[in-house]
Amino acid sequence: MRVALLHPGAMGASLGAALVASGQEVLWLSEGRSESTRRRAEAAGLTAAATLHDLLAASDAVISVCPPHAAMDVATSVAGAGFRGWYLDANAIAPATARTLAEVVGPTFIDGGIIGPPAHRPGTTRLYVSGDGAADVQSWFGDGALGVHVVPGPPGAASALKMCYAAYTKGTSALLLAIRALAEAEGISGSLLEEWAHSQPDLTARSEGAARGTAGKAWRFVGEMEEIAATFEARGLPDGFHLAAAEIYERMRALKDDPAADLPRVLSALLEPRSE
Repeated sequence: MRVALLHPGAMGASLGAALVASGQEVLWLSEGRSESTRRRAEAAGLTAAATLHDLLAASDAVISVCPPHAAMDVATSVAGAGFRGWYLDANAIAPATARTLAEVVGPTFIDGGIIGPPAHRPGTTRLYVSGDGAADVQSWFGDGALGVHVVPGPPGAASALKMCYAAYTKGTSALLLAIRALAEAEGISGSLLEEWAHSQPDLTARSEGAARGTAGKAWRFVGEMEEIAATFEARGLPDGFHLAAAEIYERMRALKDDPAADLPRVLSALLEPRSE
């Protein structure tokens, strides 16, 4: 197969490398992309295409890996260019968003959701897929580093699983960071950590790990939290948990790609006075 990858960020490039390792040819759109993206694509063994037309004309399938807010624009541009091959959306979007994308793309749409870090080692990362053609995706990746699992049901099922999973993992990380910021603002951090040491001994390390693990990429989680909130609201459940998490990650946006973004820097960003 020849697979078009939109676009090779850290996660996307790892999916591309897994496809290449399974014997597929993977193309990417080089037009307007950064030098860091180019280096990732070359390291993953991807083949550059100069224009979207060239990319799609040479491809049997498209995989979209992008921030959630861009998923609709990417799908619309691909469908508008007349592409009729398989289209796998692997973004962190609400089931309703996935179903809307399926209407835009048509019957070749495959819903997907990724759980885990970039797929550099076997057993760490799973791609869940649903809808017609979902079972075929397993053959694309073979037995490589990325595990592919079919979620029974139509488009939206895989995205629902991703939303439920990230609602806890990224949602609780945001909550822990908010708690640490509140304790800092109230001047009782030491006392809180002493109590945690007695009754919740893992929370100190978890909160510190949440800061290190999310600070540099928190800007990407804002849209994901909003999609999770929409998923809850659509089923009559409160959406406020994850709208608040979106605000926490939005306040961390200035720490994007900051290698020194530890817990103190995160707390400073969260407690910075907000402009009206």
